[in-house]
Amino acid sequence: MKLWFQLALRNVWRQKRRTFLTLITMFGGFGVASISIAWSDGTFEKAIDVYTRNFSGHIQIHSPGYLDTPSLYAAVDGGESLLASVQSHPQVIAATPRVKAAGLVAVGDVSAGGRFWGVDITRESSMTRLPDKIISGQSFSGPAANEVLVANGLALALDADPGDTLVVVSQGIDGSLANDAYLVVGIFESGEALVDQTTVIFPIDALRELLVLGDRVHEIALIVDDVAAVPAVARDLQQRLGDAVDVATWQVFAQTFNRAMELNRRGTWVSLLIIFAVVAVGVLNTVLMTVLERTREYGVLRALGTSPLQIVRLVLFEVTIMAVIGVTIGCVLGFAINSVIAWVGIPLPAPISHGGVEFSRLNSVVRAQSFWIPAVCVFASALVVSIFPARRAARTAPALAMRAR
Repeated sequence: MKLWFQLALRNVWRQKRRTFLTLITMFGGFGVASISIAWSDGTFEKAIDVYTRNFSGHIQIHSPGYLDTPSLYAAVDGGESLLASVQSHPQVIAATPRVKAAGLVAVGDVSAGGRFWGVDITRESSMTRLPDKIISGQSFSGPAANEVLVANGLALALDADPGDTLVVVSQGIDGSLANDAYLVVGIFESGEALVDQTTVIFPIDALRELLVLGDRVHEIALIVDDVAAVPAVARDLQQRLGDAVDVATWQVFAQTFNRAMELNRRGTWVSLLIIFAVVAVGVLNTVLMTVLERTREYGVLRALGTSPLQIVRLVLFEVTIMAVIGVTIGCVLGFAINSVIAWVGIPLPAPISHGGVEFSRLNSVVRAQSFWIPAVCVFASALVVSIFPARRAARTAPALAMRAR
């Protein structure tokens, strides 16, 4: 085995120019693929972070079946104790309770249907940056104040401004008629059309009192420290909390957004496939030319008793050596470039704002998959396309080959 490796290493450097061009193809393809994966992952994580921190969160906890048929009556008991249990998880960095309902709202003689969200403004601010979404007026003065924030689209329909009185009519969980008047203290914009056309945000205690909910909640939304860890954290929380609640990840309750992300990922894989096809063609060209040039050499080896399998092994060893060198160089360059992009980012032509969050640069993330996926693909594509030239070399007829010039 050592002898064959030495022969392969010698043969690799016999045609330095051709070997150099092959290495450029290999580590160039590896580097482009590594940067594409890291940048794609960074872009997706940024998009997911912006979307989930707008209102939804990474994970939501509801009573069983709530996501399929939301209902005022599908509330979870013991909201504060449940929240404390969730926050004790080491990977949960923020969590907030919410109460949700629907009803009629009116300002003066103008009325409309609305969706009601009761939030803990302090906890909500640390998770979804709700104060940053207020475009006019201010936030609540207290956790139980008779104050509301009205979405900009609904405010336009009601001709409502900060300082106006909003009359709310709904139904309490005990079947009673729930109605009260609230001071509009601010107008907010979330960046999501449905939210901005229909939503009124209350202090959670004020909405609980209106709906006679006690300490019950309809939803607990939370953020974890790593987007990639969301499925694992959700499974862990489900085991902790039992069957009394459903723990759902953003892929479940934000399926439209998830499908868009999956389509983007498929586009990335198509690009990677094209990159490795170019690498494979480059390697095939080099190895095939090498085999054709060394026909006489292979004939001598066959005449000396070398088996076809040993010839195949020699050719594949040569390709493997070039792949190792190309991947090693690609790892170094890929890590350096990805680290710079992760730290500095690539500026966008124009900043993008969504739900009060603005980002002007796209950053990559440096992870193991940015290196092992291109490495496996380079090795696989190089070895697969080398099989045909290797078989051709192994089938060389000694008598004819030794007469070749």
